[in-house]
Amino acid sequence: MAQESWPSPGHNSRNVTDVEYELLAARFSDDGIYGDPSDTAVVSAGTGLSVNVRAGVTGSLRGHGWMSGTSTVTLPVDANSSGATRRDLVVLRLDRSDWTVRAAVKTGGPWLPSPTQDTGDTGVYEIPLAEVTVLSGASSVTVTRGELYVGGRFRPCTSTTRDPAPRVGDGCVETDTGRVRVWNGSSWGVVYSNSGVVDISSPLSAWEITTGSILEERNGNVHLRLGSFTRAAGSLSGPTESRLPILIPAAYRHPNRDHYTICYITGARIGRLTIFSAASDRPGQVWLTQHPTMATGDALLNSGSSWVV
Repeated sequence: MAQESWPSPGHNSRNVTDVEYELLAARFSDDGIYGDPSDTAVVSAGTGLSVNVRAGVTGSLRGHGWMSGTSTVTLPVDANSSGATRRDLVVLRLDRSDWTVRAAVKTGGPWLPSPTQDTGDTGVYEIPLAEVTVLSGASSVTVTRGELYVGGRFRPCTSTTRDPAPRVGDGCVETDTGRVRVWNGSSWGVVYSNSGVVDISSPLSAWEITTGSILEERNGNVHLRLGSFTRAAGSLSGPTESRLPILIPAAYRHPNRDHYTICYITGARIGRLTIFSAASDRPGQVWLTQHPTMATGDALLNSGSSWVV
């Protein structure tokens, strides 16, 4: 068979069959309901042995649009006289015998039936909407929602030009920061980020930097490696706090919690450092806040810390 493409003037006078349309349009949109799980359930228990599909629902299946209509759709559920609990599946079904998309109840058994997903020119293609539980001899049913939703979009943007009206599941790649984010309904969560090595040394006359301080941020987690310093400005009495030659950039500061870490001082002595949060009066600074008296030339060896941003 020769190569073919459509629509085109040389293919069936630009006419496209249902089969050709499905092949073309199946990936225009994800299969599923338009919305997200915070919406009212698509399917609920009806009166007696029935389920209701609520009005005003829209979706897409293999490129075919679907609407539930302006009023509730009631679907009958088969009676169960098997002596055991039965599990049925409510599906959205594309039937290629007439190329319609409809909600339907798929009768199961002790185990929930799987959606049928025939490919090709014939058969049906289904996605789940809800699970129905029917007790033996029951005159009513219970429904557990299970809608499949159409996914969101991923867009390139910058950190200042994200979509101002995102939907749950929408994502973006910030070209200026390299961060990948997803909208969770209330904020843009970081899925991936990589700062590389960031030098956070900030020289001060009171301390000589022996080993520089760095941090690396990965996927919203900041990992700090503090350097080592030598006292260069005379004796430092025990009760006196002293700022160290470090400044954490604003993007990597914890928003509201200070952090504490241990340091080691010449003579096998121990001190404590405070890493100040963005909400403090010393944002991004690191101070020696508890220590013995130090003399000029005493060394300060530090450990590290980590937090989320």
